[in-house]
Amino acid sequence: MEPTVLVTGGSGFVGSAVVAALKRQHPKWQLSVLDLQEPIEPQLQVQYWFCDITNQTEVETLIAKIKPTGIIHTAGVVPHLKDRYSREARQSIFRVNVDGTRNFVTAARDNNVKAFVWTGSCTAVTDDFSQQYPNIDESWPTSSHSLVYGESKTAAEAIVLAASNQHLATCALRPSVIFGPGDRQLIPALHACIVNGETPFAVGDGLNMWDITYVDNVADAHVLAMENLFSTKTAAGQALFISNEQPLPFRDFCLAVWKSFGHYPPFQVNIPRRLAASIGVVAEWVTWLTGYPASLSRGSVQDACQIRYCSGVKAREVLGYKPSVSIEEGIRISCNDFATRSRMQGRCDSGRRGRGKRSQLLLD
Repeated sequence: MEPTVLVTGGSGFVGSAVVAALKRQHPKWQLSVLDLQEPIEPQLQVQYWFCDITNQTEVETLIAKIKPTGIIHTAGVVPHLKDRYSREARQSIFRVNVDGTRNFVTAARDNNVKAFVWTGSCTAVTDDFSQQYPNIDESWPTSSHSLVYGESKTAAEAIVLAASNQHLATCALRPSVIFGPGDRQLIPALHACIVNGETPFAVGDGLNMWDITYVDNVADAHVLAMENLFSTKTAAGQALFISNEQPLPFRDFCLAVWKSFGHYPPFQVNIPRRLAASIGVVAEWVTWLTGYPASLSRGSVQDACQIRYCSGVKAREVLGYKPSVSIEEGIRISCNDFATRSRMQGRCDSGRRGRGKRSQLLLD
């Protein structure tokens, strides 16, 4: 009998890519998606379910009904860039990322689920700004004292890995910053830099190396992990970094994205880190006084200057993972997708404005 696999968060950015990869690579597997929202493009022969992952009773009832052989748990909350450096949303982030994950691990154990793949994050290690992270591997310790998102991923990862046993095999994947079609954070934020005239300004020397991962490569890693837990189980109880294995200066990534939009900064000004941090403090006060979020803060300065890239050896050895889409190709696809969506949104907004005018005329 073919496995039944449930993808939580399967209508979201990463989850929908995972569902597409599963359908492509295992067309005979029975697939179910659990989410709070309707999918933008529903997949044929996929069952869609709706559930609040923070409600343990709802989760238990649904898992008992679906009876999945394996669960890929991608559901979670990623703070918007403007909230990344704040602790105000800690309770809501932990409720989804930690309590929600615990609910699914418990339901999986209670309902004889065989395999559980969890979408973690490199931030379980790298959200502690007191260190730099050059070519790190899985021997590096996780951090419980960092940004809230990283703390939530550390806590949830511990729950997932501790649950792995002879009956339920679990593993955690730690992708780096993810981009791709449907991305609502990284590519839109970089495009906004063009609109706001911010592209000439680089914080620090711009040479710090980063890992950035294309979403389809992340999806492939999830499929490989599920295959592993169904068979050899060599990934059971393991956390694995996932990346494009193409670390590059983050400034270079920005320049490549802007180039895809036909934009070239007319000049470049490198703002020293200490000066940028001081400006960030002022910007935070302006935000506090006016309520208008600024692009710069102490957190964003530290983020922009940090070194963070990982070794892909363990993922290759344990899963046989190898990124199939390069950074260059991923940028091309992602920027084309963003441009297309923006044009469509522009037409929709224009249409709504036009309808509003016609309605007003009729009312007059």
